[in-house]
Amino acid sequence: MKPITIILCFLALVGCGGKDSPKPPLSAQLVFPEKNSECTTGINVTGTNNSTVQFRWQASDHTESYELRATNLNTNTTQTIVVSGPSANLNIERGAPYSWLVVSKNTEVSETARSETWRFFNAGVETTHAPFPAEVIAPKTGSNIARDINNEVLLEWEGADVDNDLEGYEVYFSTETPPTTLISTLTSGKSDLKVSVEANTIYYWRIVTMDREGNTATNSISEFKVR
Repeated sequence: MKPITIILCFLALVGCGGKDSPKPPLSAQLVFPEKNSECTTGINVTGTNNSTVQFRWQASDHTESYELRATNLNTNTTQTIVVSGPSANLNIERGAPYSWLVVSKNTEVSETARSETWRFFNAGVETTHAPFPAEVIAPKTGSNIARDINNEVLLEWEGADVDNDLEGYEVYFSTETPPTTLISTLTSGKSDLKVSVEANTIYYWRIVTMDREGNTATNSISEFKVR
């Protein structure tokens, strides 16, 4: 084979190689504010009940930008900011519980990656703190689930308190919203409950979390359908 032919074949092979497909971003690892903690590093904003808190996380691979979402658990209001690096400042309410997460994004792909969701209490002037609103584990709100052979489903949730003085839970469960029927009062050592259900029915439930100081926190109403 002539040298010129060999060169042309090599160039053709190289030309067909192309670039590697872009990779989707990986999820970020949260750093601060820490999970189930009290954040005391916020800088008070003059003339308001807010403080500026710096949120930090570890940079994730294949990521161009990060969307920080911080939700006030008392009002269920979410603040969002998009940044290019692994930190962002937000003005948030003092003396209030929050949850936060980070979504990693890359404009070359449609996929995104969501971090864990952490909860914290943004310090105010309180000497004692209300518990965090209970976090629903299952059934997830909006889900369509099957009952077991005893015509029951298992409600599961997670409670936390920065003072570590949880007292217990009140479980409200009904086919009407808001659910006003108190079906059980449990100690802090138990965070699940089996309830009787019927097929083709939508149910609503919520948890009131109590601590030993008499503080309470009520989570958002969750709903699910039994098929």
